[in-house]
Parts: sequence; C-alpha cells; structure tokens
Amino acid sequence: MSQPSTLPQSVTAGQQSATQGIALVLGSAIVWSFGGTLARFLSIEDGWTIVFWRSLFAALFLIGFMLWRDGPRGTVTLFRNMGLPGIAVGLCFAIASTSFILALAYTTVANVVLIQAGVPLIAALISWIVFRERVSLLTWFAIAAVIGGVAIMVSDSVSGTVSPIGDALAILIAVVFALATVITRRYAHVRMTPAACFGTIVAGTVAAIMASGLGVTMPELGILVTFGALNFGLGLAFFVTGARLLPSALAALLGTAETVLAPLWVALIHGEIPSLNTIVGGTVVLVALLSYLSVEMWRQRRALG
Repeated sequence: MSQPSTLPQSVTAGQQSATQGIALVLGSAIVWSFGGTLARFLSIEDGWTIVFWRSLFAALFLIGFMLWRDGPRGTVTLFRNMGLPGIAVGLCFAIASTSFILALAYTTVANVVLIQAGVPLIAALISWIVFRERVSLLTWFAIAAVIGGVAIMVSDSVSGTVSPIGDALAILIAVVFALATVITRRYAHVRMTPAACFGTIVAGTVAAIMASGLGVTMPELGILVTFGALNFGLGLAFFVTGARLLPSALAALLGTAETVLAPLWVALIHGEIPSLNTIVGGTVVLVALLSYLSVEMWRQRRALG
C-alpha cells in the first residue's frame, strides 16, 4: 500500500529540484548578462582597477554566501577539500574574469559575450583531445558551425573596426571557461564554490599589482559593488548551486540566455549597436548551439524513457 504514495512523492521532489535548478541557472544567466552594461557606466581608464574592485566584492560576497550556507567550519572544509582541481578551476575563473574586463576596452560587449557562446562545444573538443571521450558527429557539425560563426564575427578585426586583441581575449575567455567545465565534470565530487572564490582572490591580487592606482569615486564605488557582488558573485553562487540539480545540456541551454540578453541591454541602454558581421556571426553561433543542445536534451529524455 505504501508504493503508490511513495512514487508520486519522489517524482514530485525531483520535479521541484529541477524547477529550482532551472530558476537558479536562468537567474545566473540573467544576472551575468548585465555585466557589459554595468562596465559601460564606469569611466575608470585602468581596467586593472576595475578588476581589483570587482574581484574584491565578488570574493566578499562568495565568502559570505559560504558562511551562510555551510557555517565557518564548513567553509574552511570546503577550501581544504577543493584540492588541485579546485585550484585549476579557480585559476580559470581568474583568467576569464580578468580577460572579460580587459576585452571590453578593445571590443564590443556583443563580440565578447557571443564568442563565449561556444563554451559547451569547446569543452566537448577539449574532452575529446585530452581524455579521448567520444564526440558525436552532431557535436562536430555544431563545432564547425560555431567556428564559422566566430570567424564571421571577428572578421571586423581585419578592417580595424574591432581590435584583434579584444577578440583574442574573448576567445581566451571561452577556452578557459570550457577548461573549467571539463575539470568540474571530471571531479564532480568537488564543490566548486570555494574554487570560484579562490579565483576572485587571485584576480584581485594580480590586479592590485598591475593597477596604476586603486582610487575611485564614491559613485564609481557603488557601481563596482553592484558589478562585483551582485553581477559576478551572485551569478556564480546561482550557477554553482543550480547546475547541480540539472542535466548539463539543460544548464548550458539556459546559460545561453546571457548571450542573447547582454548585447540587448547594451544596445538599449548605451546605444552600442552590434555590427552586421557580429549579428550574422552571432546568429550562426546561437542557432548552432541551441540546435545542438536541444537535440542532446531530447536524447537524454528519450534515454530516460
């Protein structure tokens, strides 16, 4: 008599977890999508100064988040247990977050964010090269389409419309994020919240050394608090919490909301209209990514019966 009532309860619990995961991951994408818009409000010439303050407030937010969720002892344990995988992921986050700020000084927000849309596919490529994990023919087609789309996007660099340095930094962001994804998947038992916090500390330390000065005005400090704690830190907290509740394909699909929304916010608020090549190339990237992830989600649902 107990089985009929137990099964629906377990199914309902699973649905609730999935709903929570969708809300958190989608929330992270929405929060992150405002990064370029917030950066455009800052008149600080030295990008390293922005990296320092953004990383500082993100680190403080993540430490506070772990203390609230796991307590002081639990937070210390998390840092102790992250090991080399956590350090590697943290360094990837440090490189990515620093490159994001520096890239905005050379190229458009649209280029930076849209190039990052290829992260899931680059991760598949790294997994195949390093770990010899089988990559389906569909994935290879999607990778080829993304490479073609990125080539169209960065073609403006040849004419000097967009700096090749900015595009190179954007590609670096995509690669290190993909590498962090691969490491996280290979060490799924390691909680990566402290790794993200470690990455912000590393980025802030390097920025403090490289910056010409750390002085900012009070209005700028207010923007930097939002940029660091809410945009960067809160986004990381949402993502690492919600992604554990969802299939990777679905989490990645929800993450593409950042790619769609970021150029839109900048265009609406700052009037930074993407070039035709960026729009065309970005459309190719988005169609390839969404098509690939949609098919993968369908395959997972079919496998589960």
